[in-house]
Amino acid sequence: MAEIENSIEQNLNAQSDANNNMAKVENGNSETNGQLDNTKDENELILIQDSAFSVKINVPGLEPFDLQVTSMELVQEIHQMLMDKEETCHRTCFSLQLDGQVLDNFTELKTIEGLKDGSVIKVVEEPYTVREVRLHVRHINDLIHSIDPIDNFNAVNCNSLTYLNDITNGDITDKKNLKSETNDCQPQEFVLPNGKETPISAIHLNGIKTRPPSCLKQLAFSGWNPPPGKRKMKGDLMYLHVITNEDKRYHLTASTRGFYVNLSTDDAFNPKQDNSHKIHHSLVELLNSLSVSFKKNFSFVQKKRTQKHPFERIGTPFQVFSWLAPEFEHSVDWFRAEDSNASKLGHEDHIPGHSRDWNEEIQATRELPKKTLPERLVRERAMFKVHSDFVNAATRGAIAVVESNIMAINPGEDSKIQMFIWNNMFFSLGFDVKDHYKDFGGDFAAYVAPVSDLQGVKALNLLDIDGLYTLGTVIIDYKGFRVTAQSIIPGILDKDQEQSVVHGSTDFGKTCVTHPKYNELLEKVASHLRMRPHKIKIENQEEIVLHSSIECKGIIGNDSRHYVLDLLRMFPVDINFLPNDENQESDEKPFPRKFRHKLCSLRQELVESFIDTKYVQFVKHAAIQIQEMNKAKKAEEIEAKKENEAETSDIENAKQLVKDLTNNNVQENSTKIIEDACKHVGSWKSTEFDIRFNPNLYQPVVKLADCEDLIKSDKKVLNEACEFLVNVQIPILIKEFLEHGIFITDGATLSDTLHSRGINIRYLGYILEQVKKYETLSYIYSIGITELVNRCAKRVFRQFIQTVPALNLSASVAHFMNCYLGNFVKSSTLGQVENVENKVNKKRKKNQNRKRGLLEINNDWASLTQRSLWSQISEEAMAQYKFDIKLDSFDEQAFGNLSLRKLSLLRSFCQSNGVQILLREYNFENKHKETFMDDDILNMYPVVKHVPTKATDAYNFFTNGQAKIQQGYFKEGFDLISESYNLLTNVYGALHPEICMCLRLLSRLNYILGDYQEALSTQHKAVLMCERLYGVDNAQAITEYSHLALYCFANGQISNSIKLLYRARYLLLINFGEDHPEMSLIDSNLGLILQAAGEYDSAMKFLEKALECSKKYFGAKSMKTALSYHLLARLQSCRGDFRTALMNERETYQIYKGLLGEEHDRTKESAQVLKHLTEQAVLLQKKLNEMHKGEKVSFPPIQIQQPSLQTVLAMLNIINGIIFLPTHDEEMEKIKQELNKLQQKQLQSNLSAVDKKEATSEPSASVNAQDDDLQ
Repeated sequence: MAEIENSIEQNLNAQSDANNNMAKVENGNSETNGQLDNTKDENELILIQDSAFSVKINVPGLEPFDLQVTSMELVQEIHQMLMDKEETCHRTCFSLQLDGQVLDNFTELKTIEGLKDGSVIKVVEEPYTVREVRLHVRHINDLIHSIDPIDNFNAVNCNSLTYLNDITNGDITDKKNLKSETNDCQPQEFVLPNGKETPISAIHLNGIKTRPPSCLKQLAFSGWNPPPGKRKMKGDLMYLHVITNEDKRYHLTASTRGFYVNLSTDDAFNPKQDNSHKIHHSLVELLNSLSVSFKKNFSFVQKKRTQKHPFERIGTPFQVFSWLAPEFEHSVDWFRAEDSNASKLGHEDHIPGHSRDWNEEIQATRELPKKTLPERLVRERAMFKVHSDFVNAATRGAIAVVESNIMAINPGEDSKIQMFIWNNMFFSLGFDVKDHYKDFGGDFAAYVAPVSDLQGVKALNLLDIDGLYTLGTVIIDYKGFRVTAQSIIPGILDKDQEQSVVHGSTDFGKTCVTHPKYNELLEKVASHLRMRPHKIKIENQEEIVLHSSIECKGIIGNDSRHYVLDLLRMFPVDINFLPNDENQESDEKPFPRKFRHKLCSLRQELVESFIDTKYVQFVKHAAIQIQEMNKAKKAEEIEAKKENEAETSDIENAKQLVKDLTNNNVQENSTKIIEDACKHVGSWKSTEFDIRFNPNLYQPVVKLADCEDLIKSDKKVLNEACEFLVNVQIPILIKEFLEHGIFITDGATLSDTLHSRGINIRYLGYILEQVKKYETLSYIYSIGITELVNRCAKRVFRQFIQTVPALNLSASVAHFMNCYLGNFVKSSTLGQVENVENKVNKKRKKNQNRKRGLLEINNDWASLTQRSLWSQISEEAMAQYKFDIKLDSFDEQAFGNLSLRKLSLLRSFCQSNGVQILLREYNFENKHKETFMDDDILNMYPVVKHVPTKATDAYNFFTNGQAKIQQGYFKEGFDLISESYNLLTNVYGALHPEICMCLRLLSRLNYILGDYQEALSTQHKAVLMCERLYGVDNAQAITEYSHLALYCFANGQISNSIKLLYRARYLLLINFGEDHPEMSLIDSNLGLILQAAGEYDSAMKFLEKALECSKKYFGAKSMKTALSYHLLARLQSCRGDFRTALMNERETYQIYKGLLGEEHDRTKESAQVLKHLTEQAVLLQKKLNEMHKGEKVSFPPIQIQQPSLQTVLAMLNIINGIIFLPTHDEEMEKIKQELNKLQQKQLQSNLSAVDKKEATSEPSASVNAQDDDLQ
């Protein structure tokens, strides 16, 4: 294990700077970072500062050049930089030497004696080995295909798409790429308000990504390999075969000295060197001499590659697939063919000849030391690297399992219960094995159990308890099958599970065993996850004490580690979906209701919110008791405390109050007060606040052995928690919806919103019933109903696709999608043909299918009709969500009444089921031709669920930074967020969702602090990262593009700003459509900037649409509507239409007057504008009247003032809710006071609305509300 730890640490150190700015992190922020470990080693504070300097690189055949490095870098990083640099990228087999001494790759530069600023490092070509030749040729092949877009669509090598620099015609942060501002501001027709149907081809810029020029027709390992012994003795390592674009064929020899042309042909072996060509150390140099076309095209490809932003070239941590893709011509690539034919059986290149021991790697990284910050960074970086490798390997394994490329370890069993082992991973399918979940819902329970287990693994991994180990777990949905991949406990395969389990039950509670070490470890888990220690009675009437659910099993591996698995009940059961004798289903109330399975549990977010609410109740009750028991003077003091607590609702203040009680001189009274408060809120302990849940309540087999009062108390607390979800959390969510403060555009963002508030998706039907009551939430209802229908269609599709034979996959998926979204479905005879074939070979095929582990092949898919599909979807909606979609058959009118949009359904269906379709326009309304053809289905890709690792120190810095920002200390907050960014990149590398969010907040802070250029540069990275990590049409990209557009305008890039807003508007059209409150903000920005660009006609269309959306969603008399009227008035006055401008500004004035009063600054400003417009309108009308009378009129110049860019920017800031910081301390103090008052008011209003709900902290007034906390 020590060797693994050392190799992990060594490899990770080679990939990133280990401790950049560490001393600054430790020393400069010790006060604010109170959540970090206080017991730090003194040596942690004594760290060498990272310093930058320049070295000169001397490369054979090139002029020496300077390279900027840092003292903390490794020699290997210089090696990697040279392999990436355009001029030296074709070199791989070389060493770096300083004064004749070879530098070790894993040595830090600061430890090299004699290395200083200006030192000359020489690149020395080294002799090749077979391994080096393979690496070299593979690297050259990768360079040849480095800008080929096909890999981006299929997530090959974790590549993914980004279009930002295509939209702006270059990197907007590079001044060299910025052309003079043009009038390229006209939108495409589909982007305009009330435009025609939104085309989907524009997602990928109408197929702009064409394939690059070909460098070679063929580069492959020759059939003459391996060299015979005689030639090996002369240095031959390998033979290559090359066909150039000029159709010339060459057989090349890779020797220890380099590459040369030999005299072999396809038919005759002659390894002698062709003396007409020289020997070259680099394959590229040889090919340059052989082919003019190669030299030209390879140079072009490398120039394009190096012009890309680094974030466009770096691989993502996990695969990101595109649901739309153009159809590329399939080209020859012998290395791709070699990879697919020789799958290496999971062998990894960096551990030659050995399959990776995933479990050992996962557990060894968790055991790395974590006392100091540098140690924690190394540990978290190692954990993240191993986890991302494990997820990618598990995904490959799951695909192989579903496609029957792996032999089952129990081939004689039914295909549903077969299990597989590949690459030291265990794979199982999501079916009920041997009626294991018979009492819990059968296959329905077996399907959801892995996800519940994954939530339990996530909870335990976050607790990070020493000595307790969880398995690496990944869930992969592919072609209708759910595959669970897990690391393997050492020794578990040597004996039955019943023999391995030393803690927990293998039969849901009939029998159960305990282990003292597990009791100790799970007691710590129980205290954090709010599980109450409880007694159960097993078959032999013995009573045992458990700290977890009955299914939680403990197994001690052969490595002596204590593993826990089957963590599907780590959170309380949800009795709203588990009717029982005490809580029966009734038509008069929405809950409880019957559900398909009995594994429904509350989310951890809800449990935490409920506990916080209970704690507020506890403190209030204690304060009231004090008030009643003490005398008048004492009562007044406590009343003041109580009022103060009620105003702030601060949990920390509440804890201090309880602490004061326990230390009160009148110990007897304070003890009684605490006991009464504990009893009032249902605390498990009578001496302190401690709400716990019994994880084994309402289990069908478990017999509880606690006293009746304790069980009643457990049931009461659980009942309150479930009622809290329905009566508090959901109403709060509806209230937030009504305020339009949450950015929701599709089912994914809606699901994330529900989950972050502890609300399960199974409540979606109930939420839709509530949302339907509010007209201003029509868009939420539409998104919700689309998500509900999509989830039901996914369940039907899963059952549908599982039994389809491989040769009919594309036809069956197209048929299903035609039944789902099309207006015409062609009757097919394919099913009949296949049935005839099945009858001929029925017995043989049945045996083959059993061996391959697939369900028995049939062709029932061809009999699916629109009526039968929508009938099944309706049944699913009623069974899963108790929601009647009233679509038993395909009805266009009913479809429209439900606010269902076919483009949204298509996008959601493809993304949730992993279906990749052809990039083209689809006509859903054609009643004579099928919408989807067989050839439109390009591929199916896996949808992966896993538990990401967490950068704890970076999270602490981030939350502390946010707290500073909310208090008004923007610069201090900026520094903390910057340190968080440094730590995140140290742990995760360049690309990660948390880094993306961090960059977005940093860019906004830079903008607020007045550094527009830095804001632009930082947000540019955030947009690139967002597209790479989430997909080019993700909802988050809408926000990122909108922010970047603002910063572009602030930097004078008007044309780019408009293009970016067009993209943001188009993405919102794709995600949802035009009728969305966010469209008001985008259109207001667009209208204002187009006005600044002089495009008045286009600006008018967008501002009128913004006003329409504002009136619909925010109210005719709202502040946002007033602002929309004002923007229209400004534009109309610029066009000389003073009468209409006057009418609109009058509306603005009336709204401000009604909401703010006549003395408010905004009202006064509007009055001034009204006065000016009235004067201009009167003057214009007077002159027109004189003209009408035939009098000779000389027009004085009408005062039409084109707004300055600075004025437009100020208005953009108002629209986007941004304030700027004054430099004077007095004004800063006023702002801080106002922010504090705003927060106190918000907290108090939340308390009064909920009465028991802890107020949640809001983002700063100057930071967009979408900059959420680090998740």
